[in-house]
Amino acid sequence: MSENVLFREVSGTADRVILHSDLNAFFASVETVLNPKLATVPMAVCGEPEKRHGIILAKNELAKASGVVTAETIYAAKQKCPSLVLVRPHHDLYARYSQEVNAIYREYTDLVEPFGIDESWLDVSGSQKLFGSGETIANTLRERIRRETGLTVSVGVSFNKTIAKLGSDLKKPDAVTVIDRAHFREIVWPLPVGSLLYVGKSALRVFGEMRIRTVGELAQSSPDFLTYKLGKLGAQLHAYANGQDDEPVHSAYDRREVKSVGNGMTFSHDLYGMDEISVGLDAICDLAAARMRAKGVKCTGVQLAIKDENFVTAQRQKQLAVPTNLARELREVSASLLASSWNPRLGIRSLTVTGIGLVPEDAAQQIGFFDDAAANARADKRERAVDAIRKKFGRGAITSGGVLGSDIGIDAGDD
Repeated sequence: MSENVLFREVSGTADRVILHSDLNAFFASVETVLNPKLATVPMAVCGEPEKRHGIILAKNELAKASGVVTAETIYAAKQKCPSLVLVRPHHDLYARYSQEVNAIYREYTDLVEPFGIDESWLDVSGSQKLFGSGETIANTLRERIRRETGLTVSVGVSFNKTIAKLGSDLKKPDAVTVIDRAHFREIVWPLPVGSLLYVGKSALRVFGEMRIRTVGELAQSSPDFLTYKLGKLGAQLHAYANGQDDEPVHSAYDRREVKSVGNGMTFSHDLYGMDEISVGLDAICDLAAARMRAKGVKCTGVQLAIKDENFVTAQRQKQLAVPTNLARELREVSASLLASSWNPRLGIRSLTVTGIGLVPEDAAQQIGFFDDAAANARADKRERAVDAIRKKFGRGAITSGGVLGSDIGIDAGDD
């Protein structure tokens, strides 16, 4: 029997059995596995203050008990908890642990859909004859992950993805919560409306104006009025509040379509002059183009996002006559978009360049009359040679003189 269909037998029209598995305080937990002494002190994983990433990325239970919250500044966290131990992140290790945990999930079903680095949905509807009920599978996973990786996980078990995720949030850490259809309303409807998936700040503000405070109040509101206030999201959230969500859990073996590839950078200080801005743009386009070549795609359009010193973000985009994955062409288009939309009196805090409308790089394309095919071929050969050197010796093996001489926070060797 094929590995892809091993767990697919589902009888009748019974509800699906969906798990949402959420690794508890993931970054902080990995650091504690590496250094068990961190379990005895309030600890948080944070970015580097000198590079303007001085925010809390994750915290352990002791830090949480002192009021430390994710995404606040290190300064604010230290005010609440002066004894807070700060640990710099190890993203390569987090990725490795995430892969290990998802490999365990795939032993119970091939329908595993990651939702970020520390969360995954699992459809175990067809796995129950082999491994027991959804609750039994959830507890098996919880025990195995703790035993084999040292991490803990909270799992929600329900009849769709939205409610399963809500269930995993109800009890933390190291817990299983079952929300079946029979008890859905009594468990879910009294919860704050912000508990529901995809209810962000804008939706909360609208719900506040409508005096909608709980999931139940949302469920009993007018779907037409919600659509008027929030568009398609309003109707979607109304359906979620009523337990209606038929979104499938995608197979771990499905090929995901890549819709965009890009790169962004927050600088160590606000940029004002074109000399500094050009250095930053060069580095960003260089990596964005390399990522496209690595994925075997070209973009048919370029999107530029500019965040100014007041944290206001402007986005501009331009369609291309000919698809590209060359840094030189990304840089030219991005510089043009920047010149047409940037107020030079405002400092630039961050830039993001994204290739959109991706096509396979070997797809047939029409060559423009004025295109310099020879120059493009030389540029492609040169940039791929750089790719090969960096792949062998690291990204810092080759970089521009502008990057080496800058103080805007670009680390030539940082992947």
